[in-house]
Amino acid sequence: MPRISVIIPSLNEEKYIMNAFKGLSRQTFKDFEVITSDGGSKDKTRDIARRYGKVVVEKKPGIGAGRNAGARLAKGKILVFLDADTRPSPGLLKAYSDAIGSGVIAATGPILPLEKSSLSVYLGYIFVSKLFVKLSILFGVPSIVGSNFAIDRKVFQSVRGFNEKLITYEDWDLSRRIKKYGAIKFVDGASVNTSTRRVEAWGISGYFAYHVGNMFRYRFFKTSNDEYDPVR
Repeated sequence: MPRISVIIPSLNEEKYIMNAFKGLSRQTFKDFEVITSDGGSKDKTRDIARRYGKVVVEKKPGIGAGRNAGARLAKGKILVFLDADTRPSPGLLKAYSDAIGSGVIAATGPILPLEKSSLSVYLGYIFVSKLFVKLSILFGVPSIVGSNFAIDRKVFQSVRGFNEKLITYEDWDLSRRIKKYGAIKFVDGASVNTSTRRVEAWGISGYFAYHVGNMFRYRFFKTSNDEYDPVR
């Protein structure tokens, strides 16, 4: 039984998914398995993923459904969720292995740009993934981003995983539901680099406007936007 199960949802990610696998191959912590949960890719995503671990196909729409499908196969005591376009730092899994336990039931860390980006984009990532997320945990309203997230598997099962009715904000919804089970920790050493392709496609102002509006929609109406078209 591995200590950690890494779960990667995917859909037509052949151009990006090697970022995740290359990062995982360089981990200093070795006691882990990899599960790719594919949404029915038409490209070579599954062929690539089979070289690095298990693959499950989940055609129910939504990234929450994909993550849940991967979690059902997981054997690890800790579930680590990454996105297919996200490269983990070499110490990521060691940092999460050390963090979970002794009352800490979930953890997250910095999310930084993968591609060379403008200063405004870089600072935006720093603001959201470090300052905003840290403050959300501190004030008891944790807002964890699903592309870099670790959780005790028993806690994940207790809350029945991600809410599959939510197409977006399923990660923030989960982080609010698990807080009663124990502490959520921000781990500076658990960093990843993720693609800025959506920011580049939407523009930084459009990207933040979407998420700020979605945040208020979730906060006041307990629902979220149901449109989040893929950017390839």
